[in-house]
Amino acid sequence: MNQERLSQLALNFIPGLGSYSIKQLVSYAGSAHQVFKLPKAKLLKIPGIGKVIADSILNNQPFSRAEEELKRSEAAGVQILLHTDQEYPKRLRQINDAPSLLYYKGKANLNTSKVVSIVGTRNATSYGKEVTDDLVKELAKHQVLVVSGLAYGIDIQAHKSSLKYKVPTIGVMASGINIIYPAIHKETAFKMQDEGGLLTEHALDTKPDPHKFPARNRIIAGMSDATIIIEAAKKGGALITADIANSYNKDVFAIPGKVTDPFSEGCNNLIKQNKAHLLTNLADLEYIMNWEEKDALTEESHITLEDFTQEEQIIISELNKESNAILIDNLSWRTNISINRLSSLLLNLEFQGIIKSLPGKRYQVTKSVY
Repeated sequence: MNQERLSQLALNFIPGLGSYSIKQLVSYAGSAHQVFKLPKAKLLKIPGIGKVIADSILNNQPFSRAEEELKRSEAAGVQILLHTDQEYPKRLRQINDAPSLLYYKGKANLNTSKVVSIVGTRNATSYGKEVTDDLVKELAKHQVLVVSGLAYGIDIQAHKSSLKYKVPTIGVMASGINIIYPAIHKETAFKMQDEGGLLTEHALDTKPDPHKFPARNRIIAGMSDATIIIEAAKKGGALITADIANSYNKDVFAIPGKVTDPFSEGCNNLIKQNKAHLLTNLADLEYIMNWEEKDALTEESHITLEDFTQEEQIIISELNKESNAILIDNLSWRTNISINRLSSLLLNLEFQGIIKSLPGKRYQVTKSVY
């Protein structure tokens, strides 16, 4: 790993620094490597950086931990995906609170043309398991990637059915990638790595503490085109995932159930409140996602403006008009976007590798987007 990548990894071992703060630091300094070269006085001027974090940046401990983590990851066959890497899930990269790095062990393409997450109650009924199995069987013809959380109930059924029908499947974990939770799912998790994989934002040996599960759900929702809820009680993790997916403007689907069934109450409420599309068969999903008009074998080969938000499209279109870099002040005037908001959007596009920042707060497109 080169110095820049090692520096990016080291930033993740500084207590108190979250993914968003890390991206802001890198943008301010120009690179992760430069962050560690900033004097303390300059670090303290950066919003959100206090004395404790500044001191942590300036000692060697983050690098020592990063080097050790790298060695252990390589020995375990674990790939570290930085936010700027091409292999990093591109759908997730567009989310503001996307992890700055991911640990991945598997063989599936995280950027395949169709990605669907399937989640639900941990207390799955025979009906829920049967519906999950039938849905995955039908999804196989679209060569989808199925994402779930490796939990009891609907999640593990989605993984097992994917293995059964040879559909690549990813288990997103709330722990270090070397700690399978629940342990009873170890055998399934190992099998998944042959065609699918395991994914987490947490360092090796991280325990699956309760507060990590809701955060895990944002990855499940963020890296998928659509989230399908199959059985959910009135409250629970599946509904959190649905809410997150809706906040990301992702399509959410729910399987209806009996009005007297407590494990269908969550799904029925999502449909009733217009927070999810009614899903009774694969045709419903194909229609909403416009899959019936697309070749199920075709992979995305290029980046289009449709892959970005409306504001990002405006920025990219303006930058595309010029062969030279544009000053942020001029770009703000031309796009009618405030400097503060524009800075945040430019940072996100920079981390996606779409644009690059130049001295003097100038920006230029680096990838063709049409």
